[in-house]
Amino acid sequence: MNVSEELRGIWGRISKSEDVSDYNFDLKLHKKMLDVFQVGSYFYFVVNVRKSLFEMVSPEMSEVLGYPLQDLTLDFYVNRMHPDDLPFFLNFEVAVGDFFINFSGEQLFKYKVQYDFRIKKANGQYIRILHQFIIIQHDPENVKTFAIDTDITNLKTDVTPQLSFIGLEDEPSYINVDVNNIFTPTKHIFTKREREILRALANGMNSAEISDSLNISRFTVDVHRKNMLKKTEAKSTYEIIQKAYNNGWV
Repeated sequence: MNVSEELRGIWGRISKSEDVSDYNFDLKLHKKMLDVFQVGSYFYFVVNVRKSLFEMVSPEMSEVLGYPLQDLTLDFYVNRMHPDDLPFFLNFEVAVGDFFINFSGEQLFKYKVQYDFRIKKANGQYIRILHQFIIIQHDPENVKTFAIDTDITNLKTDVTPQLSFIGLEDEPSYINVDVNNIFTPTKHIFTKREREILRALANGMNSAEISDSLNISRFTVDVHRKNMLKKTEAKSTYEIIQKAYNNGWV
């Protein structure tokens, strides 16, 4: 699954008929409130949805995830999400578009969207993120959102991502809403052991190192590698890894 391409397709459906900006939005005030009330490590950013790019990211994004700040583009970020959570993420974004199509003018600024997903840090560890955003501009050229992502790994034990629309200024809220399953999880073609070997290969390990790491024979590692080549119809280990990440197999 090419998540960046799918996301652009979803966002491409956004109406171009609105021309409004939230002039009451104050980034400095939001930052001050975040420092006081956030429940965990967090970072924030501005997404230009119409153009599918980050327009600004806070330095804390690099601190929380461990990647160099210059690498943190929108495509890089969404492609670090856990493969099992990608269908939820895309289904949520479809639902968000369907939700806001019912509103116009200043009503667009009266809802906060929130959902969660797992994302991989630079050290290979996955953390669970609570993603919250509000719309701050909506016109034919730009649709901008201000987003806050918080590490809630130690707060949420339920592994199923959930979507909610939180009403502001006395608007009603919609908690844990049901969404259409337009995108479904990709079935794994690899066994658990093959996925372990694939992750090791992706981290630059050779067969001997994998054998020591997993406490299995070098012969067993090589048999698994041959099976993986056959299953994917790949001609090299590099091609296996590329196909695996593109299809969410690892």
